[in-house]
Amino acid sequence: MPGKGDRRRERLARARLYVVTGAREEQGDLVAFLATVLEAGADIVQLRQKDAEAGDILRWSSDFRVAADRYGALFVINDRPDLATAAGADGVHLGQNDLPPAWARRVVGPDVIIGLSTHSVAEFDAGAPEADYLCVGPLHATPTKPGRPATGLGIVAHATSRGRDGSEQRPWFAIGGIDAESLPDVVSAGAARIVVVRAAAGPDPGGAVRTLLEGLDKSLIR
Repeated sequence: MPGKGDRRRERLARARLYVVTGAREEQGDLVAFLATVLEAGADIVQLRQKDAEAGDILRWSSDFRVAADRYGALFVINDRPDLATAAGADGVHLGQNDLPPAWARRVVGPDVIIGLSTHSVAEFDAGAPEADYLCVGPLHATPTKPGRPATGLGIVAHATSRGRDGSEQRPWFAIGGIDAESLPDVVSAGAARIVVVRAAAGPDPGGAVRTLLEGLDKSLIR
């Protein structure tokens, strides 16, 4: 019988759309937002609330956990392996300057998914073996990553070629300023999985998710 880690990684392999959000305290609608994007078909939801205290992260995490379980999705916490463990999250997502994946694996154990951001071809190729998935970007300049230069679509084409020749078999997601308008070019470059932040944060998050999934239907999971 597959273990918890196997089930999480199998779900990750089927994922296409990954939504990153803060706690939405200003809107006061976190529970409703999560239900809306997950019901529309989002596969992964990440709690990304920079500089929040641990107690607040754990409090918000309970809503993410309930929603992810209800819709059969994955719940990931940004940056903090310790809080991912404490919150019972399915995964933790790390940046290049966060705790290295090898050390994060010691914290979270074998069953928690680890994701890693990569911002160049070199970083993608060097992606730590402890990471279960990679993100590539930001493809376009975005206010969610101030000061981070856009990579352009070349990194997507590179990641696609690495998947085709078998040298990189982990799931990878394109990220950075992706919306319904820019998605066709991202798909044409080879991406089959995407991460969105602002594209799902508008007045109709469910409609946005459905539109993005329709665009992704034109690609094949690699």
